[in-house]
Amino acid sequence: MAAVETTRPAPFGAITTYRAINVVSNVVAMFAAWNDARATRNALSKLSDRELDDIGLCRGDIEVIGR
Repeated sequence: MAAVETTRPAPFGAITTYRAINVVSNVVAMFAAWNDARATRNALSKLSDRELDDIGLCRGDIEVIGR
C-alpha cells in the first residue's frame, strides 16, 4: 500500500495572524472579566449591611468576591 502525505505547511503569515488574533481575544476576555468584577463590586457595595448579611456576606468580603 502506498502512503500519501496530505499535510502542507501553513501559508506565510498564518501563524503570526493566528497569534495576533489570539492576543486580541485574550485582551478582550481579560477586559470582560475585569468589567464583570467591577460591576459585581459596585452592586454589592450598594447593598445595606442587613442585605449583605442575608446573603451571608460582610463588607470585607466584597473585594475578595470581586476578584
